[in-house]
Amino acid sequence: MRSPLIVLLASCLLLAAPLRATPAMPAVPVAAQEPVDSEGVRNMETVVVTGTQPGPGLWKVSRDGHSLWVLGTLSPLPSGIDWKADEVNAILEQAGQVLGPPGVVVGSDIGIFRGLMLVPSAMKAAKNPDGKTLKDVLPADLYARWLALKPTYFGHDKGIEKKRPVLVASELYTRANRKAGLGQKPVITPVIDAVLKRRNMELTPTALKINIDDPKAAIKEFAREGVDDLECFRLALDRVENDLPVMVDRANAWSVGDLEALRSLPSEKQAGACMSAMTGGEFARKRGMGDIEARIRNHWLQVVEKALQENTVSFASMPIAELQKPDGYLSYLQARGYLVEAPL
Repeated sequence: MRSPLIVLLASCLLLAAPLRATPAMPAVPVAAQEPVDSEGVRNMETVVVTGTQPGPGLWKVSRDGHSLWVLGTLSPLPSGIDWKADEVNAILEQAGQVLGPPGVVVGSDIGIFRGLMLVPSAMKAAKNPDGKTLKDVLPADLYARWLALKPTYFGHDKGIEKKRPVLVASELYTRANRKAGLGQKPVITPVIDAVLKRRNMELTPTALKINIDDPKAAIKEFAREGVDDLECFRLALDRVENDLPVMVDRANAWSVGDLEALRSLPSEKQAGACMSAMTGGEFARKRGMGDIEARIRNHWLQVVEKALQENTVSFASMPIAELQKPDGYLSYLQARGYLVEAPL
């Protein structure tokens, strides 16, 4: 059983998926009939794509006859696509090791009984301190914007008003995606899981694990200190109010494998702001979450280099935005003497 603290921190830390939607627009329509090419791949640009789509090509990292193939992932993706994952399936069938994406896992070695005992404390920590509501903790302009959005995504839910802004941002993110016709079903993980199951293989985790030895004290400290999450909340509102077209364009570009379009679209900033809110305070630093981005990257590099040395063919996945950065994860492998080739 995962402790309530782990669930609470996971909600706060895992806000990295792109989010763009708007309350003023209905769910994006899906075109019923669009041109189909010789391979049965639909090509649509102005609506959320549907049907069979190829997705992007793979990056290749190689040295001394050993290769790592890397899939750039994106979230959310159109709910109506079927991924034509021929290239990925071919590599997965050859791979001696399949690596999970980089990230952070917050863990706690406690028993079921202790976990249940912590539930009330965790529930309290998820709420604003001293019985305050969003109206009390948000600046007036942000709260007015929130009130304009709330009916579209939360109806008359009064309980949401009691939660901390960083958690509300996470829930708003999820609901906005679904309303836009994105992210309602997994696209990438079922393909990878199916091959792993058929080959009786286990996914090799690359996420950095941070253990919290004092979950009860940590929950109390989090409840007392809180987090500076106003920027995280503001950017969540910006994305929901203004950025539906960019969200749809990004999802469509991944689906049809248009890397140039993905590269040209504006980058999103909410994930970084929410991560900084959770890891920038004394609460997080005392529990090993300081300099978290560099530590996540270094741990990933360590696992990847080991896989490259031990396997002729390996497979990995990570957010495609990271792969397209000049100073992204693969640039560190390149600096260590590996040949990095982007898909054509």
